[in-house]
Amino acid sequence: MTPLPQSLDQIDRDEFAPRYSPLDGPGQPIALLPGDGNPLDTPGHIDLSGEWEMAAEMSPDERLGSDWSNAITANVPCSVHTALLEAGRIPDPYVGLNDEVAYPEGFRTWWLRRRFRHPGDATHLCFQGVFDACDVWLNGHHLGSHRGMFGEFEFPVAELLQEDNELVVRLQPAPFHLREGEDWRFFKGMNLGWMDTTTFNNSYGWHYINLPTVGIWRPVFLEARSPLRLRNPFVATLDTEAGKVLLTVQIEGPDGAWQGRLSGVVAPENFAGRSFHFDHAVEGTGGTSEVRLELTIPDPHLWWPVDHGDPDFYRLCLGLEGDSPVSTDRVETTFGLRTVEMRPLPDGPDPELYNWTFVINGRPLFIKGANWCTMDALMRFDRDLYARFFQMARDSHIHMLRAWGSGMPETDDFFDLADRHGVMILQEWPTAWNSHDVQPLDLLEETVRHTTLRIRNHPSLVMYGAGNESSKPFGPSINMMGRHSIELDGTRPFHRAEPWGGSMHNYDVYWGRQPLDKWLSMKETFIGEFGVASMPSLESTLKFLPVEEHDAWPPRADGTLAHRMPVFNKKAGMSIHAQYVGDWVPNNSLENFILGIQMTQATGMRHVVELNRTRWPHATGICYYKINDNNPASSWSTVDWYGAPKIAYHILQQAYAPLHACVLFPRMSVAGEPVELPVFLLDDAFDLERSDWKVRIRAFSQHLAPVAVQEFRGVAEPWCRVRDLGVLSLNADQTFNIPLLVVADVIKGNRLADRTFYWINYTQIQGSLFSLPRTSLDTRRHGDAIVVTNTGDLPAVGVHFQTPGITDVFSCAESFIWLDPGERRPIKVSHLDESVKAMAWNADPA
Repeated sequence: MTPLPQSLDQIDRDEFAPRYSPLDGPGQPIALLPGDGNPLDTPGHIDLSGEWEMAAEMSPDERLGSDWSNAITANVPCSVHTALLEAGRIPDPYVGLNDEVAYPEGFRTWWLRRRFRHPGDATHLCFQGVFDACDVWLNGHHLGSHRGMFGEFEFPVAELLQEDNELVVRLQPAPFHLREGEDWRFFKGMNLGWMDTTTFNNSYGWHYINLPTVGIWRPVFLEARSPLRLRNPFVATLDTEAGKVLLTVQIEGPDGAWQGRLSGVVAPENFAGRSFHFDHAVEGTGGTSEVRLELTIPDPHLWWPVDHGDPDFYRLCLGLEGDSPVSTDRVETTFGLRTVEMRPLPDGPDPELYNWTFVINGRPLFIKGANWCTMDALMRFDRDLYARFFQMARDSHIHMLRAWGSGMPETDDFFDLADRHGVMILQEWPTAWNSHDVQPLDLLEETVRHTTLRIRNHPSLVMYGAGNESSKPFGPSINMMGRHSIELDGTRPFHRAEPWGGSMHNYDVYWGRQPLDKWLSMKETFIGEFGVASMPSLESTLKFLPVEEHDAWPPRADGTLAHRMPVFNKKAGMSIHAQYVGDWVPNNSLENFILGIQMTQATGMRHVVELNRTRWPHATGICYYKINDNNPASSWSTVDWYGAPKIAYHILQQAYAPLHACVLFPRMSVAGEPVELPVFLLDDAFDLERSDWKVRIRAFSQHLAPVAVQEFRGVAEPWCRVRDLGVLSLNADQTFNIPLLVVADVIKGNRLADRTFYWINYTQIQGSLFSLPRTSLDTRRHGDAIVVTNTGDLPAVGVHFQTPGITDVFSCAESFIWLDPGERRPIKVSHLDESVKAMAWNADPA
C-alpha cells in the first residue's frame, strides 16, 4: 500500500525528535466547585524598579568604592539612552540627526546603583531582563555575570543582605563588530554585533535607526522563597465545547519527603461570570514533582479572534500549603479556552508545504494580519502605546500580528493586550537571515526556554517561528527551537522560517521599483510580508524635522528627511519615494511628497489583500508589512511611531472588513479599453447566513457622473465565505475617464453593510484624483459620533478627518470613504473637539 503523503509539519516534527510533551498522558480529573475558595498569601516580593543612579566608565574598585559624584538618575527599567535623554544629557535622538550624537553612548561601559533597606525575609535577587552583558555586585560581593537580552537570571543573596544594601550593575558596551567576510552582503560596513548575542536587531541600521542601546529593560526584584515552590503552571485546552483543560504545574520541594495541599481558583478575567475552585492533596520525595489535573469549567467561554466572537479568558490562582515542611506559595496566570489546528490545503498534505489553513476552535479562518516591529529602539515599552496599537489593529480587522524575528520575544503587556483585544500572535525567535548559524546556541536556547514558559498560557499566541527570512533554516539552533515548541508546549505549530513551505515575501514594488501593476496578480498560499515604505503624517513629520527644515524644498541631501528614509544613512530612499510620488502629484512640497507616497502604499497594498481573499481556500492568509515602527521615520508602517494612522491604515481597514465586496483590476490604467472586472462578495464571519443581500457596483466618470451600474442579489442563501458574483463590464468609452472611480456597496436587508471605492487611470494626468469637481460637507456632533453629510450635488470622494494637534491619539470608525449626494454618515470618533473637521479630496473642511 502506498503510504499517505505527509505534510511538512509532520516531517519537521519527526526531525525535531521531541522526547515528550506536556500533553503526554492524562490528568487526574478534579471537580470544580462554585466560589473563590481561600486564597493564600504570596511570599514576599520587593520591587527594586524605580530610581537608580547611573554613571559611565571607571573601574570596579572606583565604582564599588562609592565614587558616584557624576551620576544621573535612571528610572529602571530603562535604556541608558532614555536615562540620558530624561536627564538632559543628550538631545532627543528622534529629532533631526541627533541619533548620531547619541550613538556613541551605547558603546560605553555604564554602571547602575540601587540602595535599599533590609528586605525582610527575601532570599533571592531576580533580574527579568538586561541587555546585553552585565556583572552584578551586592554589598561589594560579585554575584555573577549574564549575557543575552531575553534570559531571566537570579542569585541567592540571603547571606549577603544587610541593614543597608548597595546593589551595583555594570553594563558592558553594546556588541559591535563590522561585517568581515560573512555571507551577508547587504550588511557590508555595518555593525553585526547583534549576531553575537540575542536582541532585537532592528536598531542596528540595516533599514531602521542605527542606535544600539543597553540597559536594565525589565523589572528587578527581591523575592522570598518557600521550601515548597510552585513553578511554570500550564493550562492546555482539551475540549472547547466541554470546557475541559489540562493543568500541569511543577512543585519544587526539599530533598526529603514532603506533602501539602494544592488549591486553585478559576475566575473570569474580562467577562462577567462565576468563579470556581478546587483543592487537591499533593506529595513528593525530593526534587521537582509534576502535578497533572484535568478540570472541566462549567458554562465555558471561548477566546475568539477579532470579528469572530469575544476574546474571553480566565485567571487561574494556584496556592500551595505545605504541611511538612510548613510553607505557602502562590502563583497566578491567565489562560483561554482556545484550540489551534493547522489543516492542509484542498489538495491534501504535501511534504514541501506546511498545512496552512488556520483553524481556531474548529473554525477555519482566512488570516488578515500585519507584521509587528519592536515598538521603540530605546526600549520604552509603554503599555498605553501598546494599547493604542492593539485597539487600532482590532478596529481595522487585523486578527494576527507577526512579531517577526528581527524584533523580539514580546513583553507581558504585549501578550496581555493581545489576549484582551482578540489579536492572534505569531511569535518568532530573534534570528534573521541565517544568523542562527552564528548566534550563540546557549543564548538562543535560554531565550526560547524562558520565553516559552512565560508566554505559553496566552490564548493569543497561536504559532512559534524560528526567525525572519533565513534561506537555510536548518541546524542545531532550528532543531532546538522546534523541539522546545513541543516539549514545553505542544499545543501550537512551529515553522522553521518565514517565508518557508508555501509562504512568500515580496517587494517587487518599492525595492524593485516596479509599478503597482506588478502586484495586481500576486498570489500565494500565505503572504508573510509585502508592503511599501511611506512617510508619516505631516504633523508627525514636523515633530522630527528641525524647524529650519520645515519649509525647505527640495530637502537637503544631507538633511533629516534623507537621513530618515527606510535605509538609514543611505540616500536611495528619496529617489524611490519620488518615483512613486510623481504618479499622484508634483513632487514640489513636503505635503505632496507625503500625500503621494502614502497613496502609493494604500493603493498597492489593498489590491493584493483583496485578490488573495478571493482565492480562499487555496490562499489562507496575508500579513502585510507592517503596522508600526521603532522610531519616527519614513518606513513601512501603516501607523507611524507616534500613533498617527496613514492613509493605508484606513484603506486596508476596508479591505479587511469581514463582510466586503471587492472588484479586481487587470491594470491600474485601462483608459480607452473595454474591460470585464471580476466582482466578489466576501463573508468571513457569517454576516449573510440566511440573509437577503444585494451588491451594487457603480462606475463614475472624471466628472463624477455615473457611467455604469451592475447589481447582484442573493435571497436567504446558506453561508459562503467567497462568492464569485460575475463581472462589471465597461466599454472603451466608459473607461476613457481620468480618473475612473468604482464604488462597491453591500446592502443587507435595507442597510448599507459595507462600502469601498477604487481609483484607476489616475497616472494619465498627474493630480487628476485631487482635481475632481467640488462638493460640500456639513458636520454636527451627536453622542460619540460626528455626523458627516454631503450637502452638494456630487459625490464626496475620500472623506476623512483633519485633526490638528491630535493625529497621534485620534481614532475613528472609518475614514477615506465615499458619500453620495445628500448622504449622511454618523462616524464614531475618539475626540469631538471643534478643531476636528471633515474634508474630502473634493470638499473643503467643515
